[in-house]
Amino acid sequence: MDMQTSFLDRLFDAGLLIDTGIDGLYGRSGQFEDVIAAFERLIDKFGGADGAEAMRFPPGMNRAFFEKSGYMKSFPQLAGTVHSFCGSELDHVSLLECMEVGEDWTKGQEATDIVLTPAACYPLYPTVAKRGNLPKTGGLFDLQSYCFRHEPSKDPARQQLFRMREYVCMGTEQHVTDFRQRWMDRGVEMMKAVGLEVTIDIANDPFFGRAGKMLANNQRDQNLKFELLIPITSVANPTACMSFNYHQDAFGTKWGLNLEDGSVAHTACVGFGLERIALALFHHHGLDVKQWPASVRKTLWG
Repeated sequence: MDMQTSFLDRLFDAGLLIDTGIDGLYGRSGQFEDVIAAFERLIDKFGGADGAEAMRFPPGMNRAFFEKSGYMKSFPQLAGTVHSFCGSELDHVSLLECMEVGEDWTKGQEATDIVLTPAACYPLYPTVAKRGNLPKTGGLFDLQSYCFRHEPSKDPARQQLFRMREYVCMGTEQHVTDFRQRWMDRGVEMMKAVGLEVTIDIANDPFFGRAGKMLANNQRDQNLKFELLIPITSVANPTACMSFNYHQDAFGTKWGLNLEDGSVAHTACVGFGLERIALALFHHHGLDVKQWPASVRKTLWG
């Protein structure tokens, strides 16, 4: 925790992150954003020739799609919903009185039809399903979105609102597992090009409760999730900066994603934690970009 707090304080002092008074909710400086933009260009360089269809969704998604996704079954502790005031004038007076005396003014708020997006790919599946069957070559999509996960922390690499860049592949089992392996190789190569030492390890999602332990074990046993790990605030517990996930036909079945021949599509995705990658670069190369190794600067800015 001390290493996390001290790195966070240094980021604040350098003006790279901006304190909002809420753990895990930070502003970013122009320099911080410039590093993310440069890394995204590197992603494009590695993945651009694959011909993915780009889509950009806002950081909120249709609540009905969110409910159907099953996210609340697995990760209720991370979800964020959007509530608004829907009351009368009298209710408004009561709300203002609560605020005036420091009481809870949120109890009259009602859930809207929007929830905060938990992962960039969640709005994609129902969108593609609406188009009808995928071609026999499957589909490849390029996404980027702010995402929300409710896990306040002093660790600057564990933010509540953060950006995720993703490629999502839909097709046969062989097609999507080949895609995942290709990106695992590319991920290592990319990080090497920016001077970061990485390891890739088998992983599991933070499923909730006792039933979640079983889901996590199954995920590991079947090699469904791998993470690319880089030390940021701890060498013993490096941070996952990329993840490589094979969903089998789970999303295909749930959303009715079928290939041309009517078979259920398998899906896989690769995710880049953009803030985490920027933080890894600042941690490893220093807080002043001008002092970074020439080779790293050349890779990112040419």
